[in-house]
Amino acid sequence: MHAKVVSERLGHASIGITLDTHSHVMPGMQEETVEKIDAGLRAALAK
Repeated sequence: MHAKVVSERLGHASIGITLDTHSHVMPGMQEETVEKIDAGLRAALAK
């Protein structure tokens, strides 16, 4: 779900409250992000 919608449904004053409270980095997320950034940079440099 989109974080802004969740924030509004929970009645939080800002999306920051929602993200600080309900978002967590799970195992593997760092590696997945690095792989996606690397692939994007490689594609951009190949042009």
